[in-house]
Amino acid sequence: MSLDLSAEEAAAVVALITRTISDNRYALSRRIRTLKAILAKLRPEPVREPLPAPKVYAPPRATAARRRRRS
Repeated sequence: MSLDLSAEEAAAVVALITRTISDNRYALSRRIRTLKAILAKLRPEPVREPLPAPKVYAPPRATAARRRRRS
């Protein structure tokens, strides 16, 4: 099914769905999950870049501890 909506009509539908979702007290109900899925189709989220890989820190070497003790 394809809807031929103008930008104004699409904005009104998005606003109505968003308001309905935010005003509902049962955020995990089937109805709200369906509305969120419809909203995702009308207004897709931007693609996010993946986070960089976490840095790996090596434990200090034993020789550094020996140097500190001698001083």
